[in-house]
Amino acid sequence: MQLTTLRRAASLAPAPEPLLPARLRRPAAVLLAACVTVPVVLAVHFVGRGQPGWLDSAIDPRITDHWSSSALNQLLPRLGRPKPVALMTLVLVVACVATRGWSGAVLAAVAVPAATGLTEYVLKPYVGGPLDAAFPSGHATGMFALAAVWAVLLAEPPRLRVPAAVRVLLVLMALALAASVAVTMVAIGAHTFTDALAGAAVGAGVALACALAFDLVTSRARRA
Repeated sequence: MQLTTLRRAASLAPAPEPLLPARLRRPAAVLLAACVTVPVVLAVHFVGRGQPGWLDSAIDPRITDHWSSSALNQLLPRLGRPKPVALMTLVLVVACVATRGWSGAVLAAVAVPAATGLTEYVLKPYVGGPLDAAFPSGHATGMFALAAVWAVLLAEPPRLRVPAAVRVLLVLMALALAASVAVTMVAIGAHTFTDALAGAAVGAGVALACALAFDLVTSRARRA
């Protein structure tokens, strides 16, 4: 009797909501493929072995010359550190739970730590180490993972009636903030351009991979 009741309750429980609308899944997959390709190409062809590569030598001085705000150079690197990134992730998870966006809460709780963990514990030691480079940037990884999660959550929020123009503006603001942190790390000499670009690709790629994987699982659950 109890087993029957539990099965009936499970059948009546709503299936998890998809994160991405169907029309955006193919572009997301294409963008994911680009995010996987970029770090590989940079590591093979552009990262200098102990010295800046030719791409970094061409771009880094221009960033340093044009990004001279001392206030931003002090504030933005702090924003991309692990603790602030973890705090922003927690705020995002709590906001999703408060609006009953369970899928978004799971995405934020999984994607951002997975991206930073991949960079700090896999790519930096086993790719950046042999290349004698801080590759990829952990600051860029965390910030772009957050920005990508934010973009996924605003793609088509089921319970928030926000105009499309406002959602696009909010996503652009998040991407601009993430890019500012990455550029600042280059300006202060903590990373090269290739480090920052690879970190951005890893962060966005992991977030997109988690979103697409979650939607694949939820679509099968809905069919079942």
